[in-house]
Amino acid sequence: MAAAQTVLITGCAHGIGRHLAGAFCRRGWQVVATDYDLPALQAAATAWDPARCLLLPLDVRHADAWEAAVAAAQERFGALHVFINNAGIVAPEFAAELTVAAIDQQVDVNLKGVLYGSRLAARLLREQGHGHLINLASLAGVAPIHGLPVYSATKYAVRGFTLAVAHELAQYGAHVSVICPDLVQTNMLTQQLDYPAAALTFSGPGALRVQDVEQAVFFNALHRRQVEILLPAGRGWLARLANLWPRLGRLLTARLVAKGQQAQQTYRQTHLSET
Repeated sequence: MAAAQTVLITGCAHGIGRHLAGAFCRRGWQVVATDYDLPALQAAATAWDPARCLLLPLDVRHADAWEAAVAAAQERFGALHVFINNAGIVAPEFAAELTVAAIDQQVDVNLKGVLYGSRLAARLLREQGHGHLINLASLAGVAPIHGLPVYSATKYAVRGFTLAVAHELAQYGAHVSVICPDLVQTNMLTQQLDYPAAALTFSGPGALRVQDVEQAVFFNALHRRQVEILLPAGRGWLARLANLWPRLGRLLTARLVAKGQQAQQTYRQTHLSET
């Protein structure tokens, strides 16, 4: 019987990361689940097989914390086969109202955290001659999102960085993918409900499920080895067009914001009724 493979995932206390950790565990993988909030991570892990999971505190903003986490993972499981940089935050606000703290937090977590983790992953995958690095970006990294300028900037950077790393590691037999989802039904959705600046985020046909991201990870990335994965595909191509022709994007923005405001209000009412 082949030895179980090992995946390291960031941001596993909530949302996409929590779901992916459980999905890998159910498939028989060894899972290194990390998050800066260890108590919340431990609460999330009650549904996972403890024999297959290593829970580690990791603040992705700090390079030395990354070094310690990877060393602990290797000590427990040996080789690491898949790295998933999932941790991220959003702070909706128009550029003129941005605080320095909001800029620093999003750049540190969404961008520098991915760079630090990918740096270590690239070294290990190059040495091993196999493995897969998967970075979670966003459709906000394909077309700019009105009202989320810093979030868009970080996700553009993650997407560009990942595509560059894919070229670097291909010659060593390692694979790299960037997944760019639209709005997903997670805490990040509810965090944007009360911010008018986030209206454009809600302008799609409906929020994705965490299961949709799971499908992208296991089928599109790990099975098909796609380098860039846009979710959903149709909305992804619309984002590409808006990016290629900024004037077209601006013409569409007013209509999309109006649609997003209506959807945002619906989500808000649903959320309030559930709580």
